Amino acid sequence: MILSNVHSIKEPPRRIVSLVPSQTEYLHAIGLENEVIGITRFCVHPAHWRKVKVNIGGTKDVRLDRIHALNPDLIIANKEENVKAQVEALAAHYPVWVTDVIDVASALNMMVDLGRLTNKIEPANQLLDQIRQALTELEQHAFNTASAAYLIWKDPWMTVGGDTFIHDMMNRAGLLNVFGSKTRYPVVELDELQARSPEIVLLSSEPYPFRATHVETLQEILPNSKLVLVDGESFSWYGSRMLHGARYLAEHGRAWRS
Repeated sequence: MILSNVHSIKEPPRRIVSLVPSQTEYLHAIGLENEVIGITRFCVHPAHWRKVKVNIGGTKDVRLDRIHALNPDLIIANKEENVKAQVEALAAHYPVWVTDVIDVASALNMMVDLGRLTNKIEPANQLLDQIRQALTELEQHAFNTASAAYLIWKDPWMTVGGDTFIHDMMNRAGLLNVFGSKTRYPVVELDELQARSPEIVLLSSEPYPFRATHVETLQEILPNSKLVLVDGESFSWYGSRMLHGARYLAEHGRAWRS
């Protein structure tokens, strides 16, 4: 069953499977060390969980047989990260909580919901207070705005639109997304990127691992733009990583805009 509200489960779950890397890290942060039993191969934080938790496959190629063997009493999925058909197949056997994160506000709401759902309200609230403070400090540092493009893929080149969590984080750091009028993760041609003439082009470390060679290639066609390799997790991971992300953007944002 796909859960409709946080009160759908009467008892706190004791056997949790997480299909979402950023939310896996959050579950660890609020103290669910023993309750989480299965994670994806992309759940790299915390590092030691990769050795002690069952690998249930990828975010989009879940191993249903491994999950059935775990017999979870809660599965945590995400509308964007996971495949709908796989989530529905799991929901026929287990309670599934599906999150939908499109911006910072919905990310914070997700964290509140998961805190309630797992009976970890107090540690969740403590972490949320820290994140809200870090976001406030980030926005206080973002006094100089600059136009920017954020690239997530190559061949084809892909960026982020205005209805994404990354876009919201960019705005809070004083980076005005030149592709903000587009939706989700559009493919863009290099001539369109040239025409938008962003002051800054951010090349993310994930999902495509941009390197210095890509900076050199793009700099030739964007001589007036500042090209920067950035930590993708700080822009795109919603959950406990937002605390690090806000501090990372506050620390580096001024240098990017100067």
